[in-house]
Amino acid sequence: VQLQASGGGLVPAGGSLRLSCAASGNTFSSYDMGWYRQTPEKQRELVATINSGGSVNYANSVKGRFTISRDNARNTVYLQMGSLQPEDTAVYYCKAERWGRYYWGGGTLVTVSS
Repeated sequence: VQLQASGGGLVPAGGSLRLSCAASGNTFSSYDMGWYRQTPEKQRELVATINSGGSVNYANSVKGRFTISRDNARNTVYLQMGSLQPEDTAVYYCKAERWGRYYWGGGTLVTVSS
């Protein structure tokens, strides 16, 4: 599967942004999907995941502010981000996982200004 993330940009603190990750192929619904983020100072960290059954999981730092969702008809996973803070600034990546194998897409940069 090939993944393409988009939707990043510059947003003021307190603002919102929606990221999208489009997947190739016709088996998207069978993949567990996730969003991760990375800064030069930190290792890549989990932001949110949604499995093939629709169950979601969030990092404590984004609970209540971010929402992950998927549209299997569009082969796309979304990350709706709200109440953004400067510490949310990072390159955001999406990941697809199935049968113990995982695939990363290119990142999209989110910059939150204070």
